[in-house]
Amino acid sequence: MPELPEVETIRLGLQKYIVGKTIEDVEVRLRRIFSGDEKNIIGAKITSIDRFGKGLVINLDNNYSIAAHIKLTGQFVYRDDSTLKLKLSAKVGSQIPNKFTHVTFKLDKGAYLHYNDIRQFGWIKILKTEDLKTIPFFKDLGPEPFGGLTFEIFKNIISKNNTAIKPLIMDQKKIGGIGNIYANDALFDSQIDPRKKAKSLKEKEIKSLYNSILKVLKNGLENGGASELNYVNALGQEGKYQHHFLAYARDGEKCLRCGTIMKKITLGGRGTYFCPNCQK
Repeated sequence: MPELPEVETIRLGLQKYIVGKTIEDVEVRLRRIFSGDEKNIIGAKITSIDRFGKGLVINLDNNYSIAAHIKLTGQFVYRDDSTLKLKLSAKVGSQIPNKFTHVTFKLDKGAYLHYNDIRQFGWIKILKTEDLKTIPFFKDLGPEPFGGLTFEIFKNIISKNNTAIKPLIMDQKKIGGIGNIYANDALFDSQIDPRKKAKSLKEKEIKSLYNSILKVLKNGLENGGASELNYVNALGQEGKYQHHFLAYARDGEKCLRCGTIMKKITLGGRGTYFCPNCQK
């Protein structure tokens, strides 16, 4: 599932291309992933784009917002006359709209914002901006890196929980934005065993993990996110972080630090990758 760097990359793209544009029409092809009345946003101008954890919010000048979660395979792809010549990733398809395009926002000046979703796990909701916090995902979201997650808050979360460290830092109610890719890589970078009980970490280890989380997320952002599955940016192009994985999906390969063969286990229902020699 796309994580903070992927969703932030999409946000930055949408901010560049759709802020200031007016929504002229909305075509909903798959009603079950769309809630709210699209009539409430037709004629409204897009004023800003926000991200909360892995969620996106498109704010409008009429006090309504479009909230969205792309989940596993969702894609927001912008097209206008200036971007038509850009080659779309194969993850989008040879053209757009296509059979996986479930919602299309027609914007002014001949522009379109398409929402694709092969697995159809994502959602789009139209609601008043003041009601955003009524959506459970936004209401229950924990503080996130580069936002409210200070080291002191992070240390307090870690020291009060006796669960395995990896599932804990992926818990969106505790910390927003970290998913499987960056949890694996941050634990590798900080040399911490993903199975280790959070409460047992010494302050030095907690500080190291905090810094590693910021480091790998920043690296993910600089590389435009990871296009391991269906993720693409707002222009339908792939990121490059998948070429820089430290631990994620590297089972059977040599550890980048010591050369030991990386292992894969299941922890908290998720594939977990680590070096049995380096990570203690």
